[in-house]
Amino acid sequence: MVIAAPAQSDAPQTTDVRAMSMVSTLFFAWGFLTCLNDILIPHLKNIFDLNYAEAMLVQFAFFSSYFVFSMPSGKIVEWIGYKRSMVTGLLTMATGALLFVPAASIPSFPLFLSALIVLAAGMTVLQTSANPYVAILGPPRTASSRLNLTQAFNSLGTTVAPWFGSWFILSAAIAPVGVEVMRAMNGDQLHAWRIQQAASVKLPYAGLSVALIALAVAVGLFRLPVIEYAEAHGQVTDSIWRHRRLLLGAVAIFVYVGAEVAIGSMMTNYFNQKEIGNLPLQDAARYLQYYWGGAMVGRFVGSALLRSLRTQRLLAFNAAAAAVLVTVSMLTFGHTAMWSLLLVGLFNSIMFPGIFTLAIDGLGPLTGKGSGLLVAAIVGGAVVPELQGVLADHIGIHHAFLLPVLCYGYIIFYAVRVTGSKDGRTSA
Repeated sequence: MVIAAPAQSDAPQTTDVRAMSMVSTLFFAWGFLTCLNDILIPHLKNIFDLNYAEAMLVQFAFFSSYFVFSMPSGKIVEWIGYKRSMVTGLLTMATGALLFVPAASIPSFPLFLSALIVLAAGMTVLQTSANPYVAILGPPRTASSRLNLTQAFNSLGTTVAPWFGSWFILSAAIAPVGVEVMRAMNGDQLHAWRIQQAASVKLPYAGLSVALIALAVAVGLFRLPVIEYAEAHGQVTDSIWRHRRLLLGAVAIFVYVGAEVAIGSMMTNYFNQKEIGNLPLQDAARYLQYYWGGAMVGRFVGSALLRSLRTQRLLAFNAAAAAVLVTVSMLTFGHTAMWSLLLVGLFNSIMFPGIFTLAIDGLGPLTGKGSGLLVAAIVGGAVVPELQGVLADHIGIHHAFLLPVLCYGYIIFYAVRVTGSKDGRTSA
């Protein structure tokens, strides 16, 4: 058993506000760092002369770590508990951020990917401990609302990050040259130019490493409540693989994270297109704050709405709205194509916490293992953007957004399917 859920009768009757406040800072931190990938993609694409599929290896390396490290992370939480796992995750993230300095000094795209893997490994430990911790930090009936609230702070991080990255990374870099000019450089010239371009990454990520260490110290000194768990009596014969709501939910997490990340990853280059926004990369990157800011607003609103509305219904509505907006962007040009895509962030808002709480509902002592499976499903953020990158290389970036539309279609199916479920299992 990875983590056991508290017995229903022992569940807290009120939410610990102080603990929620501290844990919310962790959601902010990983949201901030995750969104910086959207700034790195166009920057590294330009430095290393990458096509879309190659540039999307940034997200592939980052989100593949969730799959690789999710089960070991669950074991870490089992061995050392929630609080120490959070500290371990933050220190690992700090190490990954610091590795950006040698990656930029060489400069080396594979080393950048290695740094992202270490950063994401720490983030996996953090998510594996923080998400279920928030879910069981108060009454079970308001678990979805609490996760939406903390995810709102995650979105605050993703809203601030594009401004930070645009100013401190893209603006600090020397003016990019055309592909033809870069390819005409000899080996020494190209190496020198890449060093100059990549240097803008050093200071921001070194500073973030220091900030993560400081946050780890703060969490270590903070008195988080210890969650007591009910021990299972006798032999546990149940298995997470018998709970189809959980399994369908893992697929929903996979496609949701994939769609959200694919849209954010492509957005800067999309708005750079002449027929869409015709914006320089630096200006296009700043529009990401509206995409992620919409998710933040939606999560604050969703946290309130979910106190009276069924999670399934709100999830189905939001997924349908997101699918329509992406379709509109694909069929139009200019500002209509831009703003319809930006509005998708608003409707992405409640999807992750909504799917997460629906998927683990009714699992009892299997909650920890179910949470580990859902965190592993975040690997969708690696697979879907990479597939969209391949599509963009073959059919163009404008029509490659068909893939997120299909992802939202599955989430509608999941929400409707779960609505008819009476317990933790779905009917065949």
